[in-house]
Amino acid sequence: MRLKAFLSSQMVAWGGVSEATLYNWKAKYGGMDVSDAKRLKALEDENAKLKKLLADQMLEASALRELLSKNVWSASSVQGYATS
Repeated sequence: MRLKAFLSSQMVAWGGVSEATLYNWKAKYGGMDVSDAKRLKALEDENAKLKKLLADQMLEASALRELLSKNVWSASSVQGYATS
């Protein structure tokens, strides 16, 4: 038995790792060096942070649009307060 196949079968048997998980890992990290996998992980982490920042900014912009749509400071509501 080849070493990789042996290690895979041992991970499934003893490690509680499913064959589907091993298949997904192999598809994702198959031809990579360790440095490439680390770089991919760092990029994925950075991407997740950027997505969170974007979501926060979009939520804030949506709240501001909603506030502005209520038009609290319309000309007719402050007309009596103008000093000219």
